[in-house]
Amino acid sequence: MMLVVSVLTGLALYFAHRNVAATAERDLRENFQAEISSLHKVQALRHAALTERGRELVLKPRLHAALEDNALDLLYPTAKDELRDLMGDAAPGKREGANSLQARFYRFLSSSGAIIPPPNPTEVGQLSREAEAQLALKRLPDTQQIGYVLETADPVDGTMNEVMALPILSTETGEVISALVVGFKQFEVVDKGEGTGLKSGIWVNGRLHLPSLLKSAQRKIEEDIAQTVGKADGAQNSFSVMVNGAPQLLFYKPLNPASRLPPAYEICVYPLANSIAQQRRLSWQIGAAGVLLLLLGFVASHLVAARLSVPVEKLALDSEKDRLQRKRAEAALASTSEELERSARYSADASHQLKSPVSVLRAGLDSLLAREDFKPEVYHELSALLHQTYRLTGVIDDLLLLSRVDAGHLQIEAEPVNLGELIEEWLDDLSALPDSPDMKIEKELPAEIYVAGEKRYTSLIVQNLLENARKYNRPGGCIRVAARRETAEVVLTVGNTGRPIAQTAQQHIFERFHRGAPVSDISGHGLGLNLARELARLHGGDLRLLRSDNGWTEFEARFRVVRPPSHRAAEVT
Repeated sequence: MMLVVSVLTGLALYFAHRNVAATAERDLRENFQAEISSLHKVQALRHAALTERGRELVLKPRLHAALEDNALDLLYPTAKDELRDLMGDAAPGKREGANSLQARFYRFLSSSGAIIPPPNPTEVGQLSREAEAQLALKRLPDTQQIGYVLETADPVDGTMNEVMALPILSTETGEVISALVVGFKQFEVVDKGEGTGLKSGIWVNGRLHLPSLLKSAQRKIEEDIAQTVGKADGAQNSFSVMVNGAPQLLFYKPLNPASRLPPAYEICVYPLANSIAQQRRLSWQIGAAGVLLLLLGFVASHLVAARLSVPVEKLALDSEKDRLQRKRAEAALASTSEELERSARYSADASHQLKSPVSVLRAGLDSLLAREDFKPEVYHELSALLHQTYRLTGVIDDLLLLSRVDAGHLQIEAEPVNLGELIEEWLDDLSALPDSPDMKIEKELPAEIYVAGEKRYTSLIVQNLLENARKYNRPGGCIRVAARRETAEVVLTVGNTGRPIAQTAQQHIFERFHRGAPVSDISGHGLGLNLARELARLHGGDLRLLRSDNGWTEFEARFRVVRPPSHRAAEVT
């Protein structure tokens, strides 16, 4: 009996230790991924703001006039006036988020990709010769390019700049005639936990820029990064490193894989010391509990063998049932508690950090528009700002929905949805818009066609496809909507006339914040197609681009077919 107790106690200690190690590693990965996800969401919003601002800059008519008339002596003086707001010095009292949108320098590239020298470097942001040489390109970019440039040779004492190269197109031929290269301050994570939180930096040209680490530590992990990145073939990954004798988890991700500027990687370092120490404490606690359990088991086995030898089998069976019930109850309680905590944290953070500031801004603009003592041009500017807040609200709503999809929090309650009815409703709404161009609408829809899904998300997929077909159409063009059943699927195709999507941009159209070449008269923020495809896949279907050539663009969405509701089937009968 004592041998059985010893064996069972040893097995319990072994499996408990394995469970603790697996749980500690899982918690570490979840915490690390949560911080990385938060960092990437902030960076995505910042890049969206910088992209929108850059598109406005390259459309300045005075800059186009100086370049197309080859009046290069007037280029930088003209840019000084046009880009005054971009180069404005950040006031001491402004927040870091506002200052990070102010440019540190800018340069123009000639048609060959060389730097057009400014007459007065102090007015356009001074740069060292080495840093300025990195801005030149062998060929002008067709689309926006992102890169990173270090101003000095010492990455610890130097300054890292985030560079955006924006193509400038001829107003006559549409060809790229120049490029505007703008440098902004690099976004950095401020560690407020005395070295216990996430630290981020940039690795470019074989050098690491991570100011929160000591110079010696940076030199040490530079070699590890170079070897690992060289074998990774551009993919993101993570590995463990030692920094100042302490274990750290290092995450790297390519920042500009398709850019003509030097390739750069985002480097994030997360300390493992606390997690390892916690795991060791739990191991010691399990060991102590195991010893105590073993002693108690010896005593209990002696008593059971001496006094309760007859009902021992029944007692063991009841004990096993109780133990299993207790474990199931504890597991269910732990799972419910964790889910509630995540949901509460997610809702509170999203509401406070995103919704509240935009609502306050909108309320302030509404209050100003209600006044009657402003000039007409002031009301025009206030109305434009109010419109931008509604656009920002749309971006926030889409990002929140996408974050729920990414985190696996969005659950689809599938039910029969009348796809033809949804399409008819959205076509009526689009035709009623005041800015809707005069176009022909062709429909090939069955009388009754039902798909499996949640109506509001299925409606969002249809809305994005039809709005894109309307926005990117030409006056007097055509929209063709067709739906058909193929075995267990319903295939919906939406096509429209208009300018086709460039061949190089077709593989990127489902990426977030990607809109191809700058388009000033078409609203949007580059999330619609990505969101529509994610929702389609969540419904068990998919969304893809069928073709875009010869003035015709067509998308295909697939849904799971489902039988109509019972009351509808009875009506048809």
